[in-house]
Amino acid sequence: MNWMKRALPALSGLLLALAIPGVADAHSLKDVEGQIKEQERFFEPKERRPAPDFTLQDADGHAVSLADFRGNVVVLHFIYASCTDECPLHADLIARIQEMVNKTPMRERVEFITITTDPVRDTPEVMKGYGKAHNLDPVNWVFLTSGPDRPEDTRSLVRRFGHQFKEIEGGVEIHGVVTHVIDREGSFRANYHGLNFEPINLIIYVNALVNDVHPEPSFWDRLRAWL
Repeated sequence: MNWMKRALPALSGLLLALAIPGVADAHSLKDVEGQIKEQERFFEPKERRPAPDFTLQDADGHAVSLADFRGNVVVLHFIYASCTDECPLHADLIARIQEMVNKTPMRERVEFITITTDPVRDTPEVMKGYGKAHNLDPVNWVFLTSGPDRPEDTRSLVRRFGHQFKEIEGGVEIHGVVTHVIDREGSFRANYHGLNFEPINLIIYVNALVNDVHPEPSFWDRLRAWL
């Protein structure tokens, strides 16, 4: 069995390399969405619309906006670092997905964003340690906060994404687990719910978005929209 464990990472990489280009070459984005929806019950495609915008700050205090990632597909999720239940599992799942993505050419076109809903306790020091603890690679991952002076901002942002983190006693927050996907043009495209979806189904969808090109509308398209 030891040889199987040693071979598994290489086999996974080979399967990923084979699976992703095939889907991208053979199907439109709509086809990919339909196929994933048939196979992945935790996948929720969204009507294409602008994702909730934000300007937050990273662990070094630099301002970061969603618009900064225009041109890349964004995989975004919310956590709070003192959570001992689902948040660390969610971060570990995102790290596994990031590792697989970063073995492909998509590495340059995908950004992973973690946003804290507890900006008072999640200090810059906590944020800097969180990625290391969960094997998140800073090459295309960032941890964002509203800062302790605006603690409600990120919980408001969660609600704009369609769910919530509700604080109860002792700093504990009741919340759902959702992974949000935003396309290269800043449009909100999908949710993956919970922790039990197949990572490859998110990666295939991200790959489809990376390779999806929306041409400029023609004169007649603009005219029909105006009429």
